[in-house]
Amino acid sequence: MPSRSKLAGNAAPPRRILAIWLRQLALDRWRLAEGLAAGEGADAQPLALIAETAHGPRLAAVNDAGLNGGAQPGAMLADARTLCPQLAVAPSDPAGDLAFLENLAAWAMRWGPWSALDPPDGLLIDVTGVAHLFGGEAALLADARAAFARRRLSVRLALAPTAGAAWALAHHGPDGAILHPDDDPAARLSGLPVAALRLDDDVLTVLRRLGLKRLGDLGGVARDALSRRFRNRRSAAANPLLRMDQLLGRVPEPLLPVTVVHAPLVQRRLMEPIRHRDLLDRVVADLAQDMARQLEGEALGARRLELGLWKVDGEVLVRRLELAAPSREAEHIAGLYGRKLEGLDAGFGIELVRMRAPWCEPLALSQQDFEAAAEAHGTSLAACIDRLSVRLGEEAVRRPVPRASHLPERAQRWQGPLERETSSQGAFDFYFRPLKMLDRPEQIAVIYETPDGLPKRFRWRGQVHEIARAEGPERIAPEWWRERGTARLRDYYRIEDGQGRRYWIYRSGVVGDGRGGTPAWFLQGICA
Repeated sequence: MPSRSKLAGNAAPPRRILAIWLRQLALDRWRLAEGLAAGEGADAQPLALIAETAHGPRLAAVNDAGLNGGAQPGAMLADARTLCPQLAVAPSDPAGDLAFLENLAAWAMRWGPWSALDPPDGLLIDVTGVAHLFGGEAALLADARAAFARRRLSVRLALAPTAGAAWALAHHGPDGAILHPDDDPAARLSGLPVAALRLDDDVLTVLRRLGLKRLGDLGGVARDALSRRFRNRRSAAANPLLRMDQLLGRVPEPLLPVTVVHAPLVQRRLMEPIRHRDLLDRVVADLAQDMARQLEGEALGARRLELGLWKVDGEVLVRRLELAAPSREAEHIAGLYGRKLEGLDAGFGIELVRMRAPWCEPLALSQQDFEAAAEAHGTSLAACIDRLSVRLGEEAVRRPVPRASHLPERAQRWQGPLERETSSQGAFDFYFRPLKMLDRPEQIAVIYETPDGLPKRFRWRGQVHEIARAEGPERIAPEWWRERGTARLRDYYRIEDGQGRRYWIYRSGVVGDGRGGTPAWFLQGICA
């Protein structure tokens, strides 16, 4: 049996989180896109990125010169120009900034096994047990700072046992601060402002009005008093006690790591540019075979494919294809691209062809037999839908999809074959529904024995139908979370007339329910 000292030596290392704040992410990315140099002289002129709002342009990001001139992020452009007339502006791109931050998160995993986004301008990296690979934690911070400087990005770094403490030091502490595992976090962080808790603006306003401006001030107030004042436990940004517990490590803070997914990709570099269509079809067929082998090795099927064609003159042509079901049938994919490439202008020739599958889904291996030959030759239902979508357009093909609702007119919706099914009707499988549903229930006149009895005769579209058989009722109550208080319940009946035709009718309301007058009858469906 191992000794106690050996067991203690095998203990897990203390958790270490590296927080990176790219304090001018939007501006640095704009400079990179414009080809401007960062660093010395970059903030010589006031500059701001603006976002269009309903009340006019608003500042989204401001450089140091603009901040010194009085412009502040979140201010209206007209007000900012009053304080800083020489302020230059450029349009902001929040979606591009987020995509850039996601790429940085994948690139930053060189310092740890996983990284997480801290939108809109931060990263959190787990560097537990890896600092010795860089020569210590100080050397790790220096390496990260140098790497971001080479990419012309200005950052502030901090290292701490929790994500909350690392974020607080990176944003409100000294640059490059390190909170060691044996340090007292409450004492080290007591001088930071309450904004270091990542709270909402209205919560920060309340704390400042109460005289709680520093983290150390929260320790001088009884916890029960703060608990009664801030009771929101669903949003951590609205509860300073919960944020404080996360910062000190008393409560775990879940983080969502960024996972890098490499899309399957195959390509052909041609020795000589090609211009003829038959040669291009042959190259596409070869790429489809290569893609099928790669997908089969990963037990995946492609739902979206992108075919890129690089022309000699530098132009890139992209043809996208979406499939109704995961597939790795090379002949089927090559046949669909045959239509996508109609009317293609090869110019002086195509020298590189690349096929990429950015959207894949699991597709297990299946046992093929002689009866499944039709599917192998591309005549399955999914293959037919793909051909119709390519020929008629994606918006021309629709399919009914069940929705979780008791009301028949809301129990299904129409969606394209390329959309994912987001809901299931499995809980309502025991209910009978007619084959054909009318777009809108049509009112009918019904004769019945008693107000709550079975119907005996009804008139619909000018014809009288004698009811030979009837089954019901199936009572469906209104959806109280979306209907108004005047909505009435329904009693559905499956009926059959003397000619053998079956219908689905319902009575809206019951006598004396206090939600209207005499109950009305409607016909909503026709059975097979």
